[in-house]
Amino acid sequence: MRNHRLVVSAAFVAAGLALVSVPASAAEAPGGPVPPVPAKAGAAAGARADTGVAKSGETFHSPAGRTVRTVLPGGRNRAADDHPGLAVELTGESYSAHRLGLTTKITGPDAELAVVVDFGDGTTEKKTVKGTGEIYHDHVYAEVGEYVVKVTVTDTAGGIHAANQLTFATAGSEFTPLAPTRLLDTRDGTGATAGKVAGRGTTRVQVAGGAGIPAGATAVVLNVTVTNTTDDGHVTVYPGKGSRPDTSNLNYTAGQSVPNLVIVPVGEDGSVELFNGGWNPVDLVADVTGYFVRSAASGYTSITPTRFVDTREGLGVDRGRLAGRGTFTTRVGGLKGVPEGITAVALNVTVTNPAEAGHLSVFPAGGGTPTASNLNFTAGQTIANSVIVPVSADGRISVFNGAWAGTDVIVDVVGHYGKDSKGAYRPIGPRRSIDTRIPGAWPSRLPARGYFSQWFAPEPDGAPAFVFNTTVTNTVDSGFLSVAPSPLPWLENTDPNAPKPPRPVSSALNWTKGATVPNLVQTGVGEYGIINFWNQGWKDADLIVDVFGIYETN
Repeated sequence: MRNHRLVVSAAFVAAGLALVSVPASAAEAPGGPVPPVPAKAGAAAGARADTGVAKSGETFHSPAGRTVRTVLPGGRNRAADDHPGLAVELTGESYSAHRLGLTTKITGPDAELAVVVDFGDGTTEKKTVKGTGEIYHDHVYAEVGEYVVKVTVTDTAGGIHAANQLTFATAGSEFTPLAPTRLLDTRDGTGATAGKVAGRGTTRVQVAGGAGIPAGATAVVLNVTVTNTTDDGHVTVYPGKGSRPDTSNLNYTAGQSVPNLVIVPVGEDGSVELFNGGWNPVDLVADVTGYFVRSAASGYTSITPTRFVDTREGLGVDRGRLAGRGTFTTRVGGLKGVPEGITAVALNVTVTNPAEAGHLSVFPAGGGTPTASNLNFTAGQTIANSVIVPVSADGRISVFNGAWAGTDVIVDVVGHYGKDSKGAYRPIGPRRSIDTRIPGAWPSRLPARGYFSQWFAPEPDGAPAFVFNTTVTNTVDSGFLSVAPSPLPWLENTDPNAPKPPRPVSSALNWTKGATVPNLVQTGVGEYGIINFWNQGWKDADLIVDVFGIYETN
């Protein structure tokens, strides 16, 4: 087995997560509709791109002019305004899903001042300073949410105290699952004016404030499908009225119907935009399966991808193809390391050996079969798609085959959501982290039957999982991609004589010769913060990885 590795550090730093950032051009790649990413003009030979820093959360500020001064009982001043300039300025920044970095700038007399910080969650911090200066406070909240942070500075000798406050919102959000619900279908006018989205055009869909999604939602989980295509292209999903990123969420060719799961922040107006990157019109469909909010809901726990269902072997269900218009139900909660009491599961669902074209719908067991689909396929196709779906009260899910003939179905569980899970989601992109097509990149291709590693989290305890959009392109044979945390530390990863990690069994996406295939991947970082990308095919291929977000614990 050839064993290739890519070494790109993505260390957590105070301002966020350092990642390799590659701006894309608008033209199409030679091997498919993924935008190409040439090396920057003037860059040294072999350079990939400049290193960018994914910004953390918002910055919150309360100026010194908002300071409220109060005379202490028995204070010398007749009025608070008589005090010579005691003022407090506050600046807060969310450095991770649960963390507040607070800078308190004090303007005051050359005297001993007592400072009390009330973080709004029942905890306080006290310090003593002298005169004008700045104090930095680092605080981690047990739960995501909005908190009123108040700082009081007391000049006992002067007989006065000054206070200022700001409302701080954590950068992290927790998940609430929804039964699959259609928000957009340009074929019949659901969520938008009926009619195809023009080439290089955009359609906007309102997500927050309807369909069970609250106005304060920070992000939504959508299954986006492009259909009725007449040429090659790609689709990019991004916050409403925001700047369109240089990354893509799914890619299509003429005559294809292609789905992909998308986790996308909601714009300030509660909408998201879908951009057709092709030159000809297409129809777009979007089904919502959940949303994120800055309040206690369901956190995320990643697990090593584990196969729960394989109809070819009779794993999890009866052996044999799922019949046309048929449904099977399988239990997830309480099995194979997944606890009972979960609210939703993150899956990778694969269709193989279908007798004719159709679709799959995944939904909570016991509920009605939704009109929304998770996966579309053609006769003989092997295709995978990520799915986030609620579970029934007893931890079960159902899968419906919308075709009129049978197909084999494979279900891998990659994580679960629940009240006891601590992972809160924080968007940090989209940002391109890997692109083997770049001139001079190493490795220049994802090696056949091999893998390479990337170090995403040097401190993995606080970063249990990442959200990627992976795309394989320039394929010369069939194959499949596996993404898994490395079971080996970095020194063993780079030692040619060290034991090799076991080859994963589960697949993240499948491709055929000449195809460009995307899929969203939610993967843990394991004990060492290193993620391995495996080419399980027998021919080299190109790999593009865009980072969309991270689940962080407190």
